[in-house]
Order: sequence, then C-alpha cells, then structure tokens
Amino acid sequence: MPPARTLAATLFMTLDGVVEAPDKWSFSFWSEETGKFKLAETRASDALLLGRVTYEGFAAAWPGRKDADGFADQFNSMPKYVASRTLKKLEWNNSHLIRGDLAAEVSKLKHQPGKDIVIHGSPTLIRFLMPHDLIDEYRLLIYPLVLGRGKRLFDETSQANLNLAESQALGKGVVKLVYKRADKAGEPRKTGSRPPQVRSPASAYGRRIERSTLRFPRSESGPSLRPCRHQSQESSCR
Repeated sequence: MPPARTLAATLFMTLDGVVEAPDKWSFSFWSEETGKFKLAETRASDALLLGRVTYEGFAAAWPGRKDADGFADQFNSMPKYVASRTLKKLEWNNSHLIRGDLAAEVSKLKHQPGKDIVIHGSPTLIRFLMPHDLIDEYRLLIYPLVLGRGKRLFDETSQANLNLAESQALGKGVVKLVYKRADKAGEPRKTGSRPPQVRSPASAYGRRIERSTLRFPRSESGPSLRPCRHQSQESSCR
C-alpha cells in the first residue's frame, strides 16, 4: 500500500478559539506573509475535503474568480469532496459527494496517489474525523482577537495528542501554528502507521504539546489585502 497522503485541517481562529465567520474579522489582519502561506499550502495540495456549510460558501464565491497567482484557478479545478447528508446535487466544478461510511471513504482518499488533501473550515467535519485518527496536521492562523462568542473548533469532547511542528509570527499580529498528531511517546506519527491508543487530556491542544513562548507583534497600519469578500461562515477563504 502506498504511503498515505497528508490530510491537513486549516483554519482562521481567534485567540479564544472562535472559527465562525472569519470574513467578519480576518480581513483587516491580512498580510503578505499570510498570503504567501495560503498560496504555498494550496500549491502543495490537489484536493479539498469540505463540510456542507463551507462547501456552500465556497461554491457561491469561487466559480468565475480569477487572480494573478492562479489561486482561484486551482481551487476551481481541483477535486472537491463534500461530506453532507442533505445535499443532493453539487454545482461547483469537479465536486463529489461522499456517501456511505465517511471515515472509511476519507481513509480511501488518503491512500490514493496525490498531494495533500486540505480541509478548509468545516469544524463539525473536523471534530468527526479527530477520533478516527485521520487528520495529520492542524494548520491554525491565530488572530489577536477575543470575540467571546461564536462557534469554536474544539468542544468538550475533543481530545488529541499533538506536537507543535512549526510556529511563525506573521504580519499584523497573526501567528501560524502547525500541529502534527503524536504517538504515545509524544513523537510525530509515521505516515501509514497503526493509530495509537492514547489517553489524551481534556485540553483542546493536548498535554504533550511543546511549550512555546509566542510574541504577538503590534498591528501595522496600512491597507489590507482582501482576496475574497464571500466566505462560508465556518471557513477561511484564503
């Protein structure tokens, strides 16, 4: 069996964990560094995995869009796999509805040849996949905001043992955090290895995360780049 592809969940998140409606709070913090990260992430992938709400938001925003770096062209052309029990027909180009056992179908996708598979937004889908040990990376852009209310990525049932693989201060106070799932010893899982039976803490980020001191730079003045004005309420458009 070929090595499994990386399944990565990528989200915009406030300091208090809110991921809902990033179109309402993320644009003023957009920076060149953030744009470079999202473009590199897209070029390293060749498939999207989306929940219903995120899919509907993307399908309303991306068809027909053009940009100089080819971001929109890749989004519109790559396969999009949608987890939904209610959608019957998918209008967006190259979209496929996942039917049957969701965990089994996602596992099959991971073992098909290809680049990374990326989940944008879709917190309900992410919470479903977590206990099945199918998500390899969590790529979080943490924004210097506390909203106090709104849908959060992790709830009281979310448990995971993770390792901090990368941290970077981006422009305008945004911090990129990349976590990878860990085995019992706290080491990164080898792709394709048997899922470990770990006792994870109730904390959303896990007990074994490497400790880091993160500095949030002060917000810079100046206009922000706004690549997309139409987003799903549970997704990050870029």
